[in-house]
Amino acid sequence: MRWTHTRTARTHATRTHRARTPTVRTRGVTAVAVALAAAAATLTALPGASAAQTPGPLRWKPCAQGPAGSARAGTPGKLPPLECATLDVPLDYADPGGRRIGIAVSRLASDKPERRRGVLLTNPGGPGVSGLGYPSVLAASGLPQKVRDAYDVIGFDPRGVGRSAPVSCGLTQEQQSRGNFPAYAYTPGDVVREAGRARQIAERCAASPSAPLMPYIGTADTARDMDRLRAALGERRVSFLGASYGTQLGAVYASMFPGRGDRIVLDSNLGPGGYDDRAMRMFGRGMEDRFPDFARYAAARPQYGLGATPRQVRATFLELARRLDRKPAQGFDGTALRGVTFDRLYLDANMPELARLWQALDTGRPVPPQPPFPGREQFMSARFAVICGDAAWPRSIGEYQRRVAVDRLRYPLMGASTAGVGPCAYWPRSWVREPVRVGDRGPSNILMVQNERDPGTPLAGARSLRQAFGARAVMVTADQGGHGVYVTGGNRCADDAVTAYLTTGRRPARDLACPTRPAT
Repeated sequence: MRWTHTRTARTHATRTHRARTPTVRTRGVTAVAVALAAAAATLTALPGASAAQTPGPLRWKPCAQGPAGSARAGTPGKLPPLECATLDVPLDYADPGGRRIGIAVSRLASDKPERRRGVLLTNPGGPGVSGLGYPSVLAASGLPQKVRDAYDVIGFDPRGVGRSAPVSCGLTQEQQSRGNFPAYAYTPGDVVREAGRARQIAERCAASPSAPLMPYIGTADTARDMDRLRAALGERRVSFLGASYGTQLGAVYASMFPGRGDRIVLDSNLGPGGYDDRAMRMFGRGMEDRFPDFARYAAARPQYGLGATPRQVRATFLELARRLDRKPAQGFDGTALRGVTFDRLYLDANMPELARLWQALDTGRPVPPQPPFPGREQFMSARFAVICGDAAWPRSIGEYQRRVAVDRLRYPLMGASTAGVGPCAYWPRSWVREPVRVGDRGPSNILMVQNERDPGTPLAGARSLRQAFGARAVMVTADQGGHGVYVTGGNRCADDAVTAYLTTGRRPARDLACPTRPAT
């Protein structure tokens, strides 16, 4: 009965959304995602903090704080306290009188009213990552004081995540660990075996108590929530700072509500299709773009024994991954090694840890303890709900076999994994939305910032998004590796461009290339 009811509601909603809005087309688990999940877990609105049934002034209360160690690892100082509230929104925007859900919202208010110019909505990426604690994380990471003075910095948990009607598929530990990337496929038969595991995850989500929510946990509905939040904050227009998947959310908002965006900054950009099957394959390219940075690092440090040249380090990785595929060790198979390597390459600061992990697996020494990921099951469930529902993925096993064969040669480091079959191939069709089309209609108010060697959102995808935006956007590229630019990438040129835009409205006159230059 649930499937029949959900399918009927979804079909009605899809028809209604097509009539009312323009068609809009729009990574791996990171240490930043872990930190944000931990930070958000310390925040909740005090009892009674809620919003009215229609957008109106939010009732802000001090957020209840968790244990004293609320600063994330690697962030200097303590996280500044936030205020919290709840925004009441329809679950299904095609049925505004139906079921409603609460969106958890946070605020780091400007304490300089004479300098305040508006609100800055933020999103740290994901999908599936809490954004409730993100304003504090930004502030503790070095968000310039002039930006904090100019804006009330707003965070929120997207629908389906954290404290905003969270979804759960009840994934097993094995499904959680395997769900992020498909197993590396050497043969067509490997793809068939992985398809069975992928189907089980999709079926588990479809049979879960969260199934009635799943069709509504997508980027377009989150963009609608953002616009209701804008109205509830009493703002005619809102500025936005989004990173990683947050660039898809910002691009969709800018496309659905082009007149309601003020200054929009997109940091580490997905392509115009967002987090679709092409973006998943793009991870293979991102790994190839970024890996030479680590290979040079390891080759220059003989104490790790991973190779005396970058070419030898690459050979060590390929041989170790194949060995672990044949015989896993200490909880790692080859797919897990590829995944953790991809993840650690998001930050230069992770390279020593990654080198020690490789060394341990190569020599049989005990593997260093891996950091926990609080809320991993809920993260994975929400992630699937978004990426599988935002756009249709191929459903033919033969198509995935073809893609694996191509990408195994094109991107040897992990292409035969990222081109493989996942749960989205078996997602209920009635849960899949028509994608939002991102294009050049709207004001010229978008600033994109992008590292040249980003594993999670490769430069090639950012260039495609830049092309799709046309005159709406200007892009600043930084000649460095890693995922994340503003206040985390250490590039003064790029940081200054973003800060100037947010505080003065001045963007570079044309696309700008920033050399490698550490912040001072």
